[in-house]
Amino acid sequence: MLSLKPLALAGASLILLSACTVGPAYEKPNVTAAALPATYKALDGWKVATPGDLIDRGDWWTLLGDPQLDALIARVNVSNQTIAAAEAGYRQARALVREQRASLFPTIDLSGSATRSGGSGSTSGAGGSSSGQRYQAGIGASWEPDLWGRIRQGINGAKASEQASAADLAGARLSMQGELAVNYLGLRQADAEIALVTKTVEGYQRSLQITQNRYAAAIAPKSDVLQATTQLAGAQADLESLRQTRATYENAIATLVGQPASGFRLAADPAWSARVPEIPAGVPSTLLERRPDIAAAERRVAAANADIGVVRAAFFPTLGLSANGAASGSSLGELFKASANTWSLGLTAAQTLFDAGARKARVEQARASYDAAVADYRQTALAAFEDVENQLTAAQVLERRHALLKTSSDAADQTEQMMLNQYKAGQVAYTDVVTAQASALSARRALLTAAVARQTTAVALIQALGGGWKASA
Repeated sequence: MLSLKPLALAGASLILLSACTVGPAYEKPNVTAAALPATYKALDGWKVATPGDLIDRGDWWTLLGDPQLDALIARVNVSNQTIAAAEAGYRQARALVREQRASLFPTIDLSGSATRSGGSGSTSGAGGSSSGQRYQAGIGASWEPDLWGRIRQGINGAKASEQASAADLAGARLSMQGELAVNYLGLRQADAEIALVTKTVEGYQRSLQITQNRYAAAIAPKSDVLQATTQLAGAQADLESLRQTRATYENAIATLVGQPASGFRLAADPAWSARVPEIPAGVPSTLLERRPDIAAAERRVAAANADIGVVRAAFFPTLGLSANGAASGSSLGELFKASANTWSLGLTAAQTLFDAGARKARVEQARASYDAAVADYRQTALAAFEDVENQLTAAQVLERRHALLKTSSDAADQTEQMMLNQYKAGQVAYTDVVTAQASALSARRALLTAAVARQTTAVALIQALGGGWKASA
């Protein structure tokens, strides 16, 4: 009788050996050799919002207070093809983890066959034929114990890659949401400018009528009529250009929400106004944990570290266990007879003795890949600090600039009205009116552009912070 004690001891020994791991332990690399700053330099004197004003990453766009934008971003999350591709990549990474984990378990195969053979010959001096049939069934199992942690390191690497893919998905979603928000704000700016220039065109038409009346009454020269005509035509040309710009933004939004541009329409919103969210202060440690691109870069460092362990395991011998059982007979019933059964157990061992340095070269490749991943991680983090600093500075500058442009626009509006009244009274030349009107229009458009720029900067800052500014998101 076969004793099971040696097999049990061998199995226990293999399990103990399987706890060994030859790869390096993973330690999250420092972003930079220098100490991380406690705050952003652009935040000196910045007003910090109260915690009640903070938002989670999931609905950061609601700060802009636009229900139409909310509805469009909901469509982006469902129908955008860039997000769909990133989601498919994430599912692929998850499946790879399951594939790697399956290598820890034995592989079992079942086989079966049925054959029939025949031939011709002579029997009892007369021609005849003979034939036979044979049935076979077999089951086999094989297992390679993970003695040196090669499979477990592969699983760790696959898990890290899965988490990087999850961060890539979050990054793609955040990027598409931000891109749609910027395009939507551009479209609404075009709407506001169209309304502004349309109103200006109406004013220029009235001015043209005034000059024509004064010219007909021999009060004003024809040059006044020509100047008014030139100014009106220029404003009307600007209006056509703005309509083209709006159409471009509308088509871009259609693509982002996964719809053909030809069938997409977005109605103008005459009541739209630029709403700028209040931006609180953030800290670098929060940034590093929330940005999807930084998270993905760090997880790829972990995957590269696991790859080192995978290739280092090649320096150690591999063991394999196999077991096979088979049965054969001339009928199906004979397959279940003990006399028809055979079995075998096997143990294999392999060790590469000489490969001209190929394994060592593969380890060096893995280490170089790890170093490159660390450098990429650090560069991504440093670029994130730069991005946030730039957006914070831009937000502060644009806030002050917007206030100055508001003062400038109000003064230009008053000057325009004064010049027009003085022209009607014959106190100034029409050239002064044209200059005042052009200055007023330019100031209004600059004020509108600055207001929208504050919104787009807020969106850019939200993206730079990883989708908002709440640490627990």
